[in-house]
Parts: sequence; structure tokens; C-alpha cells
Amino acid sequence: MRVAERIKHDGGGPAKAAAAPSEPPAVVPPRRRRGVNREGLEAGRRSTRTLLWVLLATAMVLYGFPFLYLLFTSFKTPIDTIAVPPTILPREWTLENYANALGRNGVLASFINSIQTAVISTLLSLVLAVPAAYGITRYKTLSGRIFIMAALVTRMVPPVAIGIPLASMMATMGLSDTPIALSIAHTTISLPLSIWLMSSFFEAVPKDLEEAATVDGCSRLGALWRVVMPVVSGGIAVTAIFAFLASWNEFLFALLMTAIRSQTTPVVIANFQTQFGLDWGSMTALAAVYSIPVILLTLLLQRRIVAGMTLGAVKG
Repeated sequence: MRVAERIKHDGGGPAKAAAAPSEPPAVVPPRRRRGVNREGLEAGRRSTRTLLWVLLATAMVLYGFPFLYLLFTSFKTPIDTIAVPPTILPREWTLENYANALGRNGVLASFINSIQTAVISTLLSLVLAVPAAYGITRYKTLSGRIFIMAALVTRMVPPVAIGIPLASMMATMGLSDTPIALSIAHTTISLPLSIWLMSSFFEAVPKDLEEAATVDGCSRLGALWRVVMPVVSGGIAVTAIFAFLASWNEFLFALLMTAIRSQTTPVVIANFQTQFGLDWGSMTALAAVYSIPVILLTLLLQRRIVAGMTLGAVKG
């Protein structure tokens, strides 16, 4: 009886209790990791990024200011080029220096000699460095390691120590004052560095690619030409640019081995003199023009350079 009264008093008992809305679950706040300060990490990353940008801007100023000063000097009048104290921007802009520099006898021929010598030297360096580096990295013999160390040692030898013997050898062979002699001399400078660069690029190529090409019927030389060479094309572009620059900017061998027919532009620039001293305006004008082919070559091969620099960053 008491149970029935209690059910009646509650107005339906269990049915009403089941119909009553349940309370929402309590929201538990996420636990914060002990010892990790996200705001501090973000602030540290921002400061590191700012420091890197400052260092990059400083490096750009240090590297770019000499060239900008040379470029501004090429537009100065003869009086402004020797003014004391010197000024960065010309007081009066003029193109007279470019007209004088490009109008001198032998300047156009020196440009042709420089291009011819640099191209031959670059091709010789690549033709010799690619198989040498490939053999060293793939066979890994003791003689190969000794060879690459010897190549590095020869790169450390100052050019002045071998310049006179090379000039004497070229004169004995009848190659004096020829682009071929100068190209061979420049190859002695660029070849050790080219071997080292190509060795690092070949090391990044997995051997599985060559084994798969061998299974498909390729010989060792066929696998190198059809499989490996396209993979390291970016590295070849990087090596070619370094070899080209080594020949393009070289002065000592060009001074020792050329007279009139094969003079390169650096030697011609050094001969810009007047009765009052050096013709700084014409020298800087010709130097600015001489830097254009290198800048264009770098821009043309920029994509392959980046690919060569990142080769081997992700393996497997």
C-alpha cells in the first residue's frame, strides 16, 4: 500500500524518471604539458628567424656592395673616379666610360678569347671529371681514395708555382699564345674541384637504379649515360658553373701564356692606363660588361643549380 502511494505521489514513478533530461557531461579542460611553453617556443622561433634574416641581409651587403660600387663608378666622370673622399653615387651620370672601353682595339677579340677559353676548359673538366668521379664512387678502391686525395692536394698548390712550368711546356709544344694552351692550363685549376663535386653527387645516387638498368639489359656505360646522368644533371650544371667561373676570372695563367692573339678580358682590363695613371672609369665599365655573361649563365641554370644542391637530401 505504501509503495502504491509513493508511486502515485511521484506522478508516474520510473516512467517520469526515465523521461527526465540528463545533465550534460562535465567538460574537462585539456591538460597542459609540463615543461612546454608554447609562447616561449614561438618567441624563440621568431627571434631565430629574425637573426637569420639579419645575417642574410648583412651577407648580401658585404657581397653586393663592391659590385654596386664598381657599377656606380662606371657611370662617373674621370674627375669623380679619383675624387677624395670618394663618393658612392656619381655626381654626374655619364656613359662615356662604356664608349671608351668598348671602343678600344682588342676588347671584342678579348671577349671572344675569354668565352672560347672558358667553354673549352669547362668541357675538358666535365669530360675528365665525370668518369673519374663515377669510378671512384662506384668501385671504392684504395687507389681511388688515394687519387681523390691527390686531386685535393693539387688544388691546394698555388697557381704561381705551376704557372711558369706550364708556360714553358706550352711554348715547347708550339702552343704559346693560343686558346688551347690557356684552356689546358685552366683545366688544371678546375679539374680537382670538379672531381670532388661530381663525387658527392654520384654518392647520392642509389645503386639500385643502376642494378635495375642492368637487369633491363644496359651495360655499365649505358646505365651511366641513360640513368645516372639524367639524375645528376643538376650536379653537372653546378660543376660546369664552377669550372666556367674558374676559367672566366683567371688572370695569372692568362698573363703568362698570352701575348696579343689570345689575350683574355682580365688582362686587357689590367692594361687600361693613361699618362696620368689608371683609367678607373673605363676599367670599371669593361668589368661590369664582363660580368654580364656569368650572371646570365647563372640565371639560365638556376633551376638545375637548385636541383643539384638538393640532390641527396632525401634518399631511399
